[in-house]
Amino acid sequence: MPPILLDPQRRALLAAALAAGAAPAFVRHALAADVPRFELGVASGFPQPGGMVLWTMLTGTNLPERAEVHWEVARDEGFRDIVARGTEPADVAWGHSVHAEPSGLAPGRWYWYRFEALGTRSAAGRTRTAPAPDETAPLAFAIASCQRYDAGRYAAWRQLASEPLDLVLFLGDYIYEYPSSPLSPRQHEAGYTRTLAEYRARYATYQRDPQLQAAHAACPWLLVWDDHEVENDYAGLQGNELQTDFAAQRAAAYQAYWEHLPFPKALRPAGGEMRIYGAHDWGRLARILALDDRQYRDPQACQKPGRGGSGNVALKECAALRDPRRTLLGEAQEQWLAQAWATDRPWNLLAQQTLMTRFAWSDPAGPNGGLYWTDGWDGYAPARQRLFDCITQRKLGGAVVLGGDVHAHYVADLKADFADPRSTTLATEFCGSSITSLGLDQAKIDAARALNPHVKWGRADKRGYVSFNLDANQIEARLMVVADAIDAASKVDIAARYVVEAGRPGAQM
Repeated sequence: MPPILLDPQRRALLAAALAAGAAPAFVRHALAADVPRFELGVASGFPQPGGMVLWTMLTGTNLPERAEVHWEVARDEGFRDIVARGTEPADVAWGHSVHAEPSGLAPGRWYWYRFEALGTRSAAGRTRTAPAPDETAPLAFAIASCQRYDAGRYAAWRQLASEPLDLVLFLGDYIYEYPSSPLSPRQHEAGYTRTLAEYRARYATYQRDPQLQAAHAACPWLLVWDDHEVENDYAGLQGNELQTDFAAQRAAAYQAYWEHLPFPKALRPAGGEMRIYGAHDWGRLARILALDDRQYRDPQACQKPGRGGSGNVALKECAALRDPRRTLLGEAQEQWLAQAWATDRPWNLLAQQTLMTRFAWSDPAGPNGGLYWTDGWDGYAPARQRLFDCITQRKLGGAVVLGGDVHAHYVADLKADFADPRSTTLATEFCGSSITSLGLDQAKIDAARALNPHVKWGRADKRGYVSFNLDANQIEARLMVVADAIDAASKVDIAARYVVEAGRPGAQM
């Protein structure tokens, strides 16, 4: 059924019915054109050769328990050549979110999409399909993470939305669960998030930002979460405060996450769990392997008594750091990943949450064996080695690890033996800085880099993201930095460029 548009004649008829005191139940929804119904924008994600996911969410007062939302996809921005259309229910139980999944589209091309419901039409978004399975089409993409709303403004998203990108990989910390300081540049709407209503409100705060909406509307996204979508440093079903009701909190957070982002209906949470890891192919050029390092991990090693979470721990004072039974990904995901690498493509892009390279904070050759942060891969070094062993066994010369979380730009060579700078480079790592979240003191990073010669770049003093161009021969990375993260109109520059040649792991400036 085509959507109802409130033309002047229809408005007059509805007004007459109201004046007569005989308004039927649908009238308050039909008049919804007076209320913003798509206040959180539109988004797309998970591009396939024949389609993608289109997302929006109904907003405003007096929403019915279920509303019909119409969507359409066109080859042109003016929607003169519409190639697909359909209707999706927006149910109150799932926050009135809409996850439409058009199919039968042509591979490797751009489309425009929009929604209509309750007499209102959404803004239009731009999206695309992935290349056909036998095509070696180039890929322009960016990685981004850590967009704490109350830490700054979104100049990085403004710049990213202006780039000719095919895809955005968002690598975690889409929201933050904290309350805001009175001195923050912007304010979260309330205190800590714990309930479904509170998580929904927090997402709405972020998604009302016009620069974030522009980035979502510019091209499709693939997303993974990290910790702040639920709670800082959580591990599996263990909260940071070892709270007994954490399973319910996590389930609420997972539901709000799915509701507010362009995930397929097949990934909708069930039983308090949501599978986000999977493989996504870009024709014959690359396989993108999206990971989940939160839901299945063992708790961080050598936690303080009565507390969850992470810390910096000396290797020789924490035997758990060397325990091969501990896992960051969980046994099932590790086994899946071991089989999921693509040996028939020049590139494997590992889209995961945090810094993978060894990053010792004190001398690894010293009496304490080095100081390591337990929340990242350094806290699960035997599990990292198992991953490296797979790269070696599969002879994956084009493995590139992508990460976020640590609020700094890092470029690193992933070595067979981090203690020996001359050892084989197995893969290349690019870890992107935060969109807004604050970083560590740069002097501390500089001191640690001297202990980690495989780290070629490390800057925590600027916010930003990393933009890439990938083809069959090389991947080029541009480290983008924001001059002033408090200013939404700030200048954004390229801090450095790196290139990795296919079949030759290691970044060259």
